Amino acid sequence: MKRVVITGIGAVTPLGNSFRGSWEAAKAGKSGLGLITRFDVSHHPWKVAGELKGFDASVFMGRKETARTARFVQYAVAASLMAVQDAGLSAGDTAFDPALSSGGVIIGSSRGAIEALESAIRDNVSVGRRMSAYLMPSTTIGMAPSYVAQKLGIRGYCLGISTACASGADAIGEAYRLIKNGFKGPVIAGGTEAPVCRVCVEGFGASGVLSRRADASASRPFERSRDGFVLAEGACVIVLEEEITALERGAHVYGEIVGYANTVDAFHQTRPDAEGEIRAMRAAMEEAGMSAGDIDSVNAHGTSTRLGDSTEAAAIAGILGERVSEAPVSALKSMTGHMLAASAAIEIAYAVMSVKEGVVLPTINLIEKDPQCALNLFTETKKKAVRTAISNSFGFGGVNAVLIVRRY
Repeated sequence: MKRVVITGIGAVTPLGNSFRGSWEAAKAGKSGLGLITRFDVSHHPWKVAGELKGFDASVFMGRKETARTARFVQYAVAASLMAVQDAGLSAGDTAFDPALSSGGVIIGSSRGAIEALESAIRDNVSVGRRMSAYLMPSTTIGMAPSYVAQKLGIRGYCLGISTACASGADAIGEAYRLIKNGFKGPVIAGGTEAPVCRVCVEGFGASGVLSRRADASASRPFERSRDGFVLAEGACVIVLEEEITALERGAHVYGEIVGYANTVDAFHQTRPDAEGEIRAMRAAMEEAGMSAGDIDSVNAHGTSTRLGDSTEAAAIAGILGERVSEAPVSALKSMTGHMLAASAAIEIAYAVMSVKEGVVLPTINLIEKDPQCALNLFTETKKKAVRTAISNSFGFGGVNAVLIVRRY
């Protein structure tokens, strides 16, 4: 089996339009949340989201390309181009390493181009505007990875994944498995999402999972007063390579992926199951050859819903046992909001950076911890030697994706 390392990271998030900017903002404990500007929410009880600020798709794509693609594709392209450049596989906008041509791309999304579909239907009904010839091809989940492949000249493996909020983690996990089992790579993998639109806000709101707070502190994972998550948008893509190939070309290595598990609860459409989450974490640890004593930190799924957080806290305690009061836990959606598939990916990137830099990121907006969530949460960034980190991503349908990263 091959060893798999991360050599590049790119992202656009509510915290910044680059991965480095997002990482520095997260270490500073900043919030990327604010009042929704995409549509009128004056008559809605859900008023806050994590929107990108100042993102310009034309930096990464031509005018016609931008007009013919949905936001989730644009975000994926931006994150992918930055990741490839970060990995040293790009000398500019069009000069890519030939190794990419036989590589792969796997990108996950939960909602895909839902905002583009909403806009097309609204305009058709309200003013009779005809549907675009690009509407159907541009709104498939698979358009994100295939368009990234087109931009990068990748002619190898290409896959779109949609497993709800676990999609980005599954995309990275499947890329890890691909390389581990012999695919030469590199593989561009991650998650992308553009769900800040009326149908998503009203849809998630109607299901009772969105916060009704109207300020930047609305996302409060594991906090006693939490009342739901905050919807957000963005993308994160990482470059995965086989260790020897990366070293031969002198690539910078962020860290190593050593374990991945994907499980399903077979329990309920929306309710989480602690036993299913435990099975996923345990399976990832078994693949990595690790026990609870080897886990130095946990990146929680931590959405800020009452049931979701308490269930995950019980699952983490079930895995860590007596170490639950020692091993630090971070809930990064307190800062980014819930970017769905993109959160799953950015949280893995944050986990590998935590391992590399020896820091534990904060959980902000934590005023009074819920006594049912007895986890070791920090409210400020702490310097701490972290060799391994486990990252959880759970989604509707009872799908669970867990990855473990290790210092390289």
